[in-house]
Amino acid sequence: MKINVSPSTMLNPVPVVMVSCAGKNPDHPETRPNILTVAWAGTVNSEPPMVSVSIRKSRHSHELICQTQEFVINLVTKKLAKACDYCGVRSGANEDKFLKLELTPQEAPGLSYAPQIAESPVSISCKLRDIIELGSHDMFLAEVVGVSVDEKLMDEKGKICLEKAGLIAYCHGEYFTLGEMLGFFGYSVASKEALKRRMPPKKSKKSNKK
Repeated sequence: MKINVSPSTMLNPVPVVMVSCAGKNPDHPETRPNILTVAWAGTVNSEPPMVSVSIRKSRHSHELICQTQEFVINLVTKKLAKACDYCGVRSGANEDKFLKLELTPQEAPGLSYAPQIAESPVSISCKLRDIIELGSHDMFLAEVVGVSVDEKLMDEKGKICLEKAGLIAYCHGEYFTLGEMLGFFGYSVASKEALKRRMPPKKSKKSNKK
């Protein structure tokens, strides 16, 4: 039996990302490069590739993104989890988060102001297309104009192997690592040959007998 509860943002799990941005004068303390933790991010279109992030008006990064009309979505690994959390509870108006967390701002393809985070395995350059005021948050709709991927995630055929990145997810206020692969798009109707080729080998169960 299910119990009805009050309407809330219960869609879980969701990706947690580090959004990097900067104002038009990156050398000034008020507009220097900054990092914001965002759990409300998603894909909204494929042609052209578009994404969204939802940010409160009160956030320091909100003004920076409005200034330059660009930002970078940086995927988060287990190694970056603590830095990611820190960026969600401290304001860039009061400190340089790149300096504090020893992260490296790096030029992002297709952008003039917002830097990518060098330590992130995948950084997605975004140019703002629209801002939708929704209530507590504004949704920033953006077109993807560039993607940077750690070369360690590329196989010999040029395929991006994101499963090697150690990405994390956010679920109801907590961070989790991703678990085992259960399938792939279309696996429910795939042939035995395709399943054998694409699915990881099953782990053998250890016997409890001594």
